[in-house]
Amino acid sequence: MSRPSLVLRHPWLCLLLVGLLALAAWAWQQRVALQAFPDILGAYTAKEYCSCRYVMGNPADYCRAYVRQYLPISDFNDDSQARRVTASALGRTHGASWLGPREGCRLDP
Repeated sequence: MSRPSLVLRHPWLCLLLVGLLALAAWAWQQRVALQAFPDILGAYTAKEYCSCRYVMGNPADYCRAYVRQYLPISDFNDDSQARRVTASALGRTHGASWLGPREGCRLDP
């Protein structure tokens, strides 16, 4: 009598393996976008907070709530004298500075 195939003996394990292979294929296809993701969170927070605070003139507490994300910001600094904001998330730090009333805020190079 022959033994049942691996798929019949371990159907959940085979399904998990197929799912992992599909996930790996998708990640490979999206590798450029996935590499850019860590930069997006800190840059978004710095730029949007700067615009909320210094362009729109809203209070700091309101702007902090406005830019709150599901993923945590590890470091945040609002230098109100220089009108410059820095935000760190996922190991990357970005800053935004207020340029003036006509230019608004810009991400620092």
